[in-house]
Amino acid sequence: MNVSDFDYNLPQELIAQQPSETRDGCRLLIIHRDTGMLEHKHFYDVLDYVEPGDCLVFNDSKVLPARLFGTKEGTGAKIEFLLSRRLEGDVWETLVRPGRRLHLGDTVIFGENGDLRAEIIGHGDEGTRHVKFSYTGDFMALLDKLGAMPLPPYIERAAEEEDKDRYQNVYAKEYGSVACATAGLHWTPELIAKAEAKGVKIAYVTLHVGIGTFRPVKVDKIEDHHMHFEEYSVSEEAARIINEAKAAGGRIVSVGTTACRTMESAADEDGVLHAGSGSTGIFIYPGYRFKLVDRLITNFHLPKSTLLMLVSALYTREGMLAAYEEAVRERYRFFSYGDACFIL
Repeated sequence: MNVSDFDYNLPQELIAQQPSETRDGCRLLIIHRDTGMLEHKHFYDVLDYVEPGDCLVFNDSKVLPARLFGTKEGTGAKIEFLLSRRLEGDVWETLVRPGRRLHLGDTVIFGENGDLRAEIIGHGDEGTRHVKFSYTGDFMALLDKLGAMPLPPYIERAAEEEDKDRYQNVYAKEYGSVACATAGLHWTPELIAKAEAKGVKIAYVTLHVGIGTFRPVKVDKIEDHHMHFEEYSVSEEAARIINEAKAAGGRIVSVGTTACRTMESAADEDGVLHAGSGSTGIFIYPGYRFKLVDRLITNFHLPKSTLLMLVSALYTREGMLAAYEEAVRERYRFFSYGDACFIL
């Protein structure tokens, strides 16, 4: 298959630049795979399509305020960091800009008092640097104070303080992502409580979203593309809840593509989810046979992206592109801060 087969026309003004007024107030496109029918709802209607015994699976990774702005020691040159992942201790893989100004041994200072410093100690893959931080106090507290949320490049504005709340899922627990699992942005504690009261099972898995999510597919043939690896973990409790729901005839409803990729990576060929942790570079595109996931709640994805390929694998390429065309006609809002769809 060609990457160009997953292209579609999207007017620039439909790319959401701000979150919806309320988390669950965004629009929700219901996609019926069996009939091709589309319904236009709001996200607060989502539980009308989930039954007692079904299992909602969320990714509870927490987004780091991973964008840092500092100055190079000695020259005062302005430097931007985007933390990618912790390698060990205080050593992080980091995108730096402008990279040409930073060499091994250089130090970058963040904050007026220099409470946070970073030394360039090595080179990583695809232009990244390995940096070692030194600081006074608690690192995460400093990062929360000095860092900005790493909004995607199609949000054409600087991150604001409000984004530290709105570009974060209400159930997020463990810091590690540099992009939000955005299907979760529409959920409120009240909506999750309603799901539990209805008899819907709730489970949380973890996949830390890496910088690969920002990078476009650069090949012509889908089969030539290689995914970036991301760290995931599935607890014993999550595996038990999901496996018991599946065995009892419940449907496994993945909240987002990251939860989907986690489950499909950790499940065996019989559809049994195994607890544990590891790295996954799973690439799901049409022709893939899903082992565990039955339904998917997700936002609208970029043209020619691996995520559009994933949702097309769950439905069909033609069906998803038709749904996207309808969403464009109906002026849905696209991408991270946009509206959602539910593939039944």
